[in-house]
Parts: sequence; C-alpha cells; structure tokens
Amino acid sequence: MEKTKTIKKNFIYFPLGTVGRDAIYCLFNSYLLTFVLFTHSLDGAQIAAVTGVMIAARVFDALNDPIMGNLIERTHTKYGKFKPWLLAGGLSTSVVVCLMFNVSLQGWSFVCFFALMYFAFSITYTMSDISYWGMIPALGSDADARNRFTSRATLFGGGGNTLAAIFIPMFTAGSGAIGGSTASAYGIIALIIAVLSPLFILFTLFGVREHRETLPAAAQREKFSLKHIFRTIARNDQLVWAAAVFLIQQIGNGLVAGGIGSAYIYFTFGYNGGLYSLFTTIGMSATALLMIFYPAISRHIRRKKLIGIMAAVSSLGYAMMLGSLFIPGAGTDKFALLVTGYMLSCFGQYCFYLIMMISIMNTVEYNEYKYGTRDEGIITSLRPFITKMAAALIVAVTSATYLICGVTGYTNRISDLEQKCAQGLISEAEKLSRISLVIFGDTGGTHPGVSDSQSAGLLLAMTVFPWLLMMISCFLYRKKYRLDEEEYDRICGELHKRKQKNTAEPETGTALHLH
Repeated sequence: MEKTKTIKKNFIYFPLGTVGRDAIYCLFNSYLLTFVLFTHSLDGAQIAAVTGVMIAARVFDALNDPIMGNLIERTHTKYGKFKPWLLAGGLSTSVVVCLMFNVSLQGWSFVCFFALMYFAFSITYTMSDISYWGMIPALGSDADARNRFTSRATLFGGGGNTLAAIFIPMFTAGSGAIGGSTASAYGIIALIIAVLSPLFILFTLFGVREHRETLPAAAQREKFSLKHIFRTIARNDQLVWAAAVFLIQQIGNGLVAGGIGSAYIYFTFGYNGGLYSLFTTIGMSATALLMIFYPAISRHIRRKKLIGIMAAVSSLGYAMMLGSLFIPGAGTDKFALLVTGYMLSCFGQYCFYLIMMISIMNTVEYNEYKYGTRDEGIITSLRPFITKMAAALIVAVTSATYLICGVTGYTNRISDLEQKCAQGLISEAEKLSRISLVIFGDTGGTHPGVSDSQSAGLLLAMTVFPWLLMMISCFLYRKKYRLDEEEYDRICGELHKRKQKNTAEPETGTALHLH
C-alpha cells in the first residue's frame, strides 16, 4: 500500500521538476544563436569564433557527461545521490543564463564573455540534467512504470519547452518585442525563466522518493576512475548501438529548432516573432498527444514496429514541408502546408526520441545481467551526452547553412537596426519598416532582399537532411538493437531469480549449520 502511494506521488512530482529545466534549455539551446545574430553586429571572424566556442563547449559538455555520471554514482548523502546535484545544477544554471542574456558588450569583448558563460552553462546544466534523468531507473525497473515515467517527464518537459518556444519569439522579434528591443526582450525573458526553473525543481526535490540500493562498503569506497567510465560504456554493446542511433536521429531532429527554422520563417514570411511562435506551437502540438498516449501505444505496438511507422509519418511530413516550396508567394496556403508537414515530422521524430530514451535506460538491466553492476549514473549520462554531441553538430550544420545561404549578411543589418532603435536613434515603426526592406527588398531592385534560392536552401537543409538521418537511424535500430520487449522481460526475470537465490542462500547456510 505504501509502495503504491509512493509511486503515485512520484508520477506527479517527478515530471513537474523538468518543466523549468526544459524551458531554460530551450532558451539556451534553440535561441542563443538567434539572440547573438539579431542583437550583435559581428564580423566574419567573430561569428566563426562564436560558432567555434559553441561547438567546442558542447563537445566538452558531452565528454563531461560520463564523468558527471560517475561522480553522481559515487555520491552518498542522506538525500540520495541525485538530489544534491539536481539542486546545485539548477541554481547555478539560472545564474549563468541571467548573465548571458543581460550584457551589453559588443565585438570581441562579447565573444570572450560568451565563451566564459557558454562553458559555465555546459558544467552547471550537466549537473542538473544527468541527476534528473538518472533517477528514472531508481524509480522503477518495471517496463510499464518506466515507460510512464519517461513519457510523463518528456511530456512535462515538452510543455516547458513548447511554452518557451511560443513566448520567446513572440516577445523578442518584430512589433511584439518587450522592452523596446530584441536585446532587452531576451534579457527580461531570461530573468523570468531563470527564476521559474529552480521553483519547478523543488517539486522533485521534496516530492519524489526513489529506491536506494544499499551498496557494499567496497563499492562505496571505490575511487573515481575514467577507465571505469569508458569500460562500462564500451563493453555494453547494446548501449553503444543505442547511443550511435540516438546521435544520428538527434542531429536531424534539432535542425529546425536550432535556428534554421526561424531564419526560414523570417526570410520567407517576414520578421514576425508571432508567426514563428505559431509555426512551433502547431508543429509541436501533436507531440503532446503522443506523450500522453505513448504508454498505451507501447503496450500494443512493439518498439521496432513503431519506429517504422513513425519513420513513415515523418517522411510524409518532410515531403509536405518541401512541397510548400512550389507554392508561390508567402500566403496562408503555403504556411499551412509548411506547418502541417512540420507537425507530422515532429510527431514521428519525438516518438523516436521517446523510444530511444527507453532503449538507453533498458541497458541498465542488460549491464547488470552481463556484468553484475547497474552503473545507472554512467549509463543514463549517455542520453545528455548524445544530446549535446548532436547539439554541437547542429551548430556546425546551422552555421554552415547560414554561410552558404548568406544569412549573416542580413542578420547583421537587422542587428544594426535593433541597436539603433534601442538607443533611440530610430523609432520602432521605422525599424520594422527598414527590416522589411532588408528581407524583401524594394520594387525597383535598388535594395535586393533575400532571394528565392537562399530561402530554398534553408528549406532543403531543414527537410532533406533530417529525413536522411532518420532513415539511417531507423535502419540501424532495427538491425542492431536486440533489447526488444521480450528480451528485456527475460533479462529482468533472470535478475529477479538471481536476487531471490542470493537472498535465500544465507538462510539455507544457517539452517545447515544449526543441524
């Protein structure tokens, strides 16, 4: 009875803890490059430096994840091994985000400050992220319970991400920018999210109760070891394949939200943050239903079959997005086809994301079955590790796309106008009028705007490339990942038998001794 009550409380309070964390990650991961490009006038060398910092920091961040997972695994306090890191990471991340979006530096001074804050975020958010997701295997090993925890946490996290994706562009670009300029708007929004994020973490800190296994004294005294981290990962073949598949899929999944999508919307339909908010809101709406019904779906459709279905759904979505290219102008019909296609592609991609989350977590029991240790902290650290490695590659692809399509030439001119408006040199109406001229040009051709070929290049980058990566990841998962539902249940059954045997043996020994 008490165990059932605890599980019910965990189902409520655990997912609430990630709402603010995902909102803060959305701001930093999806809008930081947009913030930099539209609020700072940077030359080619400075843009290259910013891109290099983002790639280097995310690679560092990814490599740091298994180390953090190992540290968490060897943390022993009366509050458990996860919660102290979750609190420390949540608070420090908020401080870093406030500083990043509330400085008025320009040029190389900004680039240096940017580098410092970006690496700081890499460390602080890792503390929070790995400790949060690392809790799931400690909340239940039952397949259905784990599906429910994962889908609920992803649903609530998706809610925080979606709310941020709606309000950030709505209140930072165009006539809806709060504070008089894009730079001021980002600063205000960063402050609000940075305050809310730790408040949501409190639900998990005080409301969740995890199962804490008693470790042998030798394990508690085991020292930190990089060799142990890499051995744990490398010897678990199913973890390695799941990580490779997840990395490929995540690169494609993040390209639209990573900056290419906003640039395409602004350059095709106008500098209107509300329109981009509508694009992301409708596009992500179907994923909310997926998160709610995924546990029920997973009970009726096996993961490998479900991945094939979702690949087909995403393929249709990307085809529709690409088809909008052949509708002339920038009318409602073109936007409707684009956003409907995005909704379908998101539905398929996020179902794939959920399946991969669970597939990685299930390798905890596989590791215990083969090697006798669960190593939850190290194994679950692979999920954020992969996400951040993918994010580094997304930055590289996005920046390369911007350079090929000539995006930065337009964003620098828009940034100059934003700064002049913030300084009171031009009115907001004049700013918007001149930004429209930058994007669409004039009728006489004196000031040419964004060309059709440049817009088409952006659209190709956010449709064809993600589709190819999803097809590759789908093929690899079906061929190489063996821990399907039946195999996982078999492994859990074997582990249960082992534990029963180990529990019974001391009693048997005592009985023989007495006789």
